[in-house]
Amino acid sequence: MMNLLSRRSRQSRQSPQSRQSSGGEDREGGECAGESPVIELRGVGLTYPGPPPVEALHPSDLTVRRGEFVTVVGPSGSGKSTFLNVAGLLDSPTTGRYLLDGIDTAALPDRERTALRGRRIGFVFQSFHLLPHRSALENVALAMLYTGIPPARRLVRAREALARVGLGHRSGAVPGRLSGGERQRVAIARALVGRPSLLLCDEPTGNLDSVNAASVLGLLDELHGAGMTVLVITHDPEVARRGARTVTIRDGRLDP
Repeated sequence: MMNLLSRRSRQSRQSPQSRQSSGGEDREGGECAGESPVIELRGVGLTYPGPPPVEALHPSDLTVRRGEFVTVVGPSGSGKSTFLNVAGLLDSPTTGRYLLDGIDTAALPDRERTALRGRRIGFVFQSFHLLPHRSALENVALAMLYTGIPPARRLVRAREALARVGLGHRSGAVPGRLSGGERQRVAIARALVGRPSLLLCDEPTGNLDSVNAASVLGLLDELHGAGMTVLVITHDPEVARRGARTVTIRDGRLDP
């Protein structure tokens, strides 16, 4: 009884942000967030200290609602990487407020920001970042290594994610036995396995030929059609046109 009372006392002292950003094993990433936008930037900017200081992202507003497919397009050096780092909670803005699933990320300690990122954002990069000597199944399951989910359940979830991207039949293959498009599908499965609110993609077709690029973009269309919120950052106007809405970034300025 004393242990139970102690646990309840600790829970009652948690901040609202802490309680909102915590979740159980099988909770979808955005389930508890209601109808809040997945991404809400309010005057968010990032300036790197000097000398001289560099305003890499000028104060910007952007809202990405649940279920949207938004692309952010701009040339090299336009601020896409800075925007990715801010949207992905990898860097903290120096001005403004960033709400992810309605949670004010500026109010969170670093540890809780990291946990929120792990639960709510699935990353897909240009480079696949797969472990070469691990199977597709193992690569996807490893994304849940520090979640507290039991190993057997992690494998079940990994198989489900691979089936979702059309690679259930290739779960035992190592990356060297997969095509570029298949490797990117494994990377997308790894991003999905945690059931995030947001699929955040950085040049997801940059290392692919036209056939595999079309296949991966088709998969993103399918995921969006199933309700996933997708944000793709790209320099390629053809990729940008796949989104339902396109935002331009140039010289560190977002033009939504």
